[in-house]
Amino acid sequence: MRFEGTLKSWNDDRGFGFIDPIQGGQEIFVHIKAFGPRSGRPQANQLLSFEVELGAQGKKRAKNVEVVRRTAARSNARRESSAQWGTATLFAIPGFAVLYLVVGILWKPPLVLAAIYVGASAATFLAYALDKSAAERGAWRTPESTLHLLAFAGGWPGALLAQQFLRHKSAKAEFRAVFWGTVIVNVAGFALFCSPMGRPLWAPQ
Repeated sequence: MRFEGTLKSWNDDRGFGFIDPIQGGQEIFVHIKAFGPRSGRPQANQLLSFEVELGAQGKKRAKNVEVVRRTAARSNARRESSAQWGTATLFAIPGFAVLYLVVGILWKPPLVLAAIYVGASAATFLAYALDKSAAERGAWRTPESTLHLLAFAGGWPGALLAQQFLRHKSAKAEFRAVFWGTVIVNVAGFALFCSPMGRPLWAPQ
């Protein structure tokens, strides 16, 4: 069974990179030896057709890779779509800022909450940056579950900024669905915690 994807990153010196499957899911490792003799030297953002096999350590890797030359425009359109989608999601941050302001006026939550969101966002942005760097170098990756946990803990604004400005984890439908689930749960938990129902937890009488 063949799949299609974009060569997200390529280390020409070491002869390997990672493919971002169009259908979503985990990035696929690809080695220079997997390309056919007529494919030429791989370049980032190329649209590829490939098969998948399990490597020696049980990890997925591409084989029988071919460059799809007829649809370069499709690759450009997909990247533009991802950028527009990422820009739209940034409205969630000012929206949450307004919610935080309203909640602060109504219920006066502890100031430490703001520090938690800022600190968690900074840590999450750094985690995304390190994961992207690791992907480009073929090094150990940060588990997606860790990124989701950081977002759930209040770092989702930093995750949104990283997805937009680092162009990392911004196009995978499965990852983004789980991510937005963590955002919804976090914001709902924030509102409940600050409300009169949750007030006894942080302002006992």
